[in-house]
Amino acid sequence: MTTNLLKHSVNQYLEEIPQQVQTRLYESPATCLAIYRLLPQVAKFLVMSMVFNDADVSLRDLDRWIKSNGKLEFQEAIKSLKSLHLIIPNKSVGQLMIGLNPTFRNSFRNALTGGEVSNSFGVVVEDDEDTKQGIIDMQLLDEYSANKWETILHFMVGTPMSEIPSNSVLNLLKHSGLMEEVEETGEFKITNEGFQFLLQEISSQIWTLLLQYLKLSETLQMDTVEVLNFIFMLGALEVGKAYSTESLTATQKIMLKDMRDYGIVFQKNATSNIFYPTSLAIMLTSDSRNVIRTASGAMDSVLRQNKDDINFKKEDGISSISTNRKEQEQVGIDSQEIQDGALIIETNFKLYSYSNSPLQIAVLSLFVHLKTRFINMVTGQLTRESVRRALMNGITADQIIAYLETHAHPQMRRLAEAKLLKKKELDPNLKDTLQILPPTVVDQIKLWQLELDRVITYEGSLYSDFESSAEYNMLCKYAQDIGVLLWKDDKKRKFFVSKEGNSQVLDYAKRKLKKKQ
Repeated sequence: MTTNLLKHSVNQYLEEIPQQVQTRLYESPATCLAIYRLLPQVAKFLVMSMVFNDADVSLRDLDRWIKSNGKLEFQEAIKSLKSLHLIIPNKSVGQLMIGLNPTFRNSFRNALTGGEVSNSFGVVVEDDEDTKQGIIDMQLLDEYSANKWETILHFMVGTPMSEIPSNSVLNLLKHSGLMEEVEETGEFKITNEGFQFLLQEISSQIWTLLLQYLKLSETLQMDTVEVLNFIFMLGALEVGKAYSTESLTATQKIMLKDMRDYGIVFQKNATSNIFYPTSLAIMLTSDSRNVIRTASGAMDSVLRQNKDDINFKKEDGISSISTNRKEQEQVGIDSQEIQDGALIIETNFKLYSYSNSPLQIAVLSLFVHLKTRFINMVTGQLTRESVRRALMNGITADQIIAYLETHAHPQMRRLAEAKLLKKKELDPNLKDTLQILPPTVVDQIKLWQLELDRVITYEGSLYSDFESSAEYNMLCKYAQDIGVLLWKDDKKRKFFVSKEGNSQVLDYAKRKLKKKQ
């Protein structure tokens, strides 16, 4: 799941909740700030242009701010803002005026200017003894969050382990459909959706579980507003700082235990009235992908901290050979840049992954035929059988390609960037995109999927029975211009549009046909 798909899933959930619940949500400045961060770029622009303007704005004026090639994004932004009830349409003086939801405007203003935010951003405990003594530091928090999250992922992969996730986590995995319980043995088995889940980025994995948590909380009759406010609040807190639990509601205190099980917050013990957000918490509303790419990457970065400068020493006749950062740069070593799981793939489909993490290796084995394991590296090969096995388990070719690109070795990325730069120097009008992986590998993975997917299905609407060719050409051209046309047959005067674009084509048809009548 990409970042855009992730945002779409979160926004879709927010759009589906009742308007009364949305209005209560907008009373929290932290929630308003989090929702703003999840909006598409065009929607963010529209919100910021109206947040300090109490008067309504003409929709026609907003449309003039958008270039012709961004009209589709503009329409989608307006549609999303309407679904979230962030904007309120108002017909006045023969034209459509738009204004921000007053509750959202006031709360968002307070979030931006530091106004009346109450306890929306948590209550910081300044005189916490643990923090003063340095007991709670970033290394401890990173190790804790990485351990908790990796425990969940190891359990899903089926790695033999002494520690298993808590009952609440197991219940959520079962409820979300990522795992299923075998009735005969009582053991948990990963599902097709679970295989797809393992290939996602960690921020997407967290939100996938939390969205299921939200749906589960509804069945438990927990207050949706309090649940959402707490999740969004955690995304706005500062990692490593101590926060009091006194300002939390009874529902949010129950949630705190679940968030501990996911590694999103840390507490010394279950009865402590202080909690600490971890690095996983800031992923809830952050656009950055550089915080922690994977849980293993977090653990690896922690273990490598403070190892930049190592001195040559001789004690009791025993030598320890090492080098400092400057010497590393002189010999071309950039170990800090090579994260856990960084991989190289060749045109002959051979793969080399710099990892000693059992979790990374287990995930890799989902679609790679592994051959050799060294101390800090595993080797394998992409084969027709290994990729087809992954495809049969519900993993798509695009997910495999995205995983390989995300974990590509920095040197592969640099070579791809240099190659693209040279091409653009020769041809400034070149529109080629960055190709990190060998094109032969990408094409072959897609071809292996096509062997299984002989037919591709799309949801949408078929338009036919036009009164004239002019009418057909007009609507067909409009559908093509806004990018929703999937198929057309000019001889039979039929065309097919996507489900998402159907409403736009219908509105356009009603306006144009009405004028003709």
